[in-house]
Amino acid sequence: MEVREKPIAELQAAMTAGETTALEIARSFLERIAAIDAGGPALNAVIEVNPDALEAAAELDRERRERGPRGLLHGVPVMVKDNIDTGDRMQTTAGSLALAGNVAPCDAGVVERLRAAGAVVLGKTNLSEWAYFRSTRGCSGWSSRGGQTRNPYALDRTPSGSSSGSGAAVAAGLCAGAIGTETDGSIVSPSSANGIVGIKPTVGLVSRAGIIPVAPSQDTAGPMARTVADAAALLTAIAGPDPRDEATAQAPTLDYTQFLDPHALEGARLGVARDCFGRHEAADAVAEAALGALRSLGAEIVDPVEVGRERMNGAPEIELMLIEIKAGVDAYLADHPRAGVRSLEEVVAYNRLHAERVLPYFGQELLERALVDGVVSDARHREVRETCLRLARDEGIDRALAEHGLDALVAPTQVPAWAIDPIDGDKRLGGCATPAAMAGYPHVTVPAGYVHGLPVGLSFFAGPYAEGRLIGFAHAFERATRVRRRPTFRARAV
Repeated sequence: MEVREKPIAELQAAMTAGETTALEIARSFLERIAAIDAGGPALNAVIEVNPDALEAAAELDRERRERGPRGLLHGVPVMVKDNIDTGDRMQTTAGSLALAGNVAPCDAGVVERLRAAGAVVLGKTNLSEWAYFRSTRGCSGWSSRGGQTRNPYALDRTPSGSSSGSGAAVAAGLCAGAIGTETDGSIVSPSSANGIVGIKPTVGLVSRAGIIPVAPSQDTAGPMARTVADAAALLTAIAGPDPRDEATAQAPTLDYTQFLDPHALEGARLGVARDCFGRHEAADAVAEAALGALRSLGAEIVDPVEVGRERMNGAPEIELMLIEIKAGVDAYLADHPRAGVRSLEEVVAYNRLHAERVLPYFGQELLERALVDGVVSDARHREVRETCLRLARDEGIDRALAEHGLDALVAPTQVPAWAIDPIDGDKRLGGCATPAAMAGYPHVTVPAGYVHGLPVGLSFFAGPYAEGRLIGFAHAFERATRVRRRPTFRARAV
C-alpha cells in the first residue's frame, strides 16, 4: 500500500481489516527511505535504520493475530532523534563522532513507552550536532556523523534544528511520525520549516531519562507528525510518569486524541503575541491570514498582547544551558560504558584531535565555554534559573494570559527556511519559541501557509499542562484550513 501520507488511524484501520500488515508497512517505509533519503533527492534525514525493525513488525503482527492490537500505534513505524537511547543495536550519538559506538544499555523512557504502545522503532534521525549546542555559528541539520539534512520542500534550504532529521523524515513520508527533542525551538522550529505539526510538551510531562541533555530545566521530548491527530496519538503514548525522571512524578496520563474537537476554537480567547512578529513580512502575512481563519472559527482575538519576547534574548538562557550541559552530559556518559568518551571534557578533546572531520565548517565554542561556565555554585545556578522563569512566566506568559483573560497565545512560529550555509552558519531571524521554552510550557505549531513554496507554521502556547487545549485549537484550525501540501523536492527555493 502507499504509506507516505497515510494518517496513523488509516494505517491502523488497514491492519485491522487485514488489508496490510505491520511488516508490509515497515518494509514500504524502508524502501522509501532507500529511494528518497539515501538516493533520489538524498535528504539525509535518517542517520541509522533499525536492523531489527522488520523482525519487530513481524512479531507485532503475530501478537495482533493472537491477542489483538495494543492500541492506535500497534505496528506503526516511528523514528526517534539520535540523542534518544534505544536499547537495541542502534547507536545514540547526538550526531557526534565522539560518541560513535555508544549502544545504550536500555531504552530511553520515551522509547520504552513507544514500544509498550506497539510502535515499530524504524530508525534514528539526524540532527544538528549536540542538539545545536556546539557552536555560535552552527548550521542546522549538520552533524559530523550524519552530514547535512536537507529540506524536502527545497533542497537548498535548511530543515532547521535541532530535530532537523525528524522534521524532514516526517514531511517526506519516511515514517508515520517521529520524536524530537527541544531545549528552545528544536521541535517547533523544524516542524514549521518542514510543514508538519510539532508539540513541545510541558517540561515534566514526558520522561527525559535516556536522552542526551542540554539543559534539563528546559529539555523535553515531543511528537512531530503530519497531522494534529497523529501528533496527539504519539503524545498519548509517550506522556506520563517515569521513575527514572523525578520531574514526571505528577505528569498526567491522558488520551490526547480526546481533544481533537473541530469546534474547539468557538469562544476561545486568543492573544496575538505581537512582539513575536516583525521578523519577516511574508511570514507575518501568513499569520495575519491565519488570524482571520481563527476569527471565522469562532475565536475571540485579543490584539495586541505582549509576552516580553525581547527581554528574554541573550544571557540568562544561554548561561543556564552552559551551566547545565556539563553536569548533564557527564552524568549521561557515566551510565553509558560503550561510549568512547567519558566526559564533556573528553568530547572537546576528541573534537580538537579530529578537527578535520568534526570541525570542518564551524567550531565548538559553546562546549568549550561550558567546561568553564558549567562549574558554578548552586546559588548561581538557582539565580539564573529564577531569572529565566521570572522573565518567561511571571513577566511573560502567565502575565499575558491573566491580564487579558486568555486561553492561549498565537504567533507565527518562525520565518521561512533560510539557505543552507555551513561556512557562515544559519541566518536566523527569530521566532516565538523562547517564551514557552524558558517557561517550560507547552507549545504547538501547525502548518499555516507558504512563502515561495516554503512552509510557515502558526504557534499556540499557554500555561503548564495545557496540551489538550492547544491540541484542540490546532486541530480545529488544521481541519478548517487544510493548508499542508506534500513536498516536491525542488532543487532550489527560487
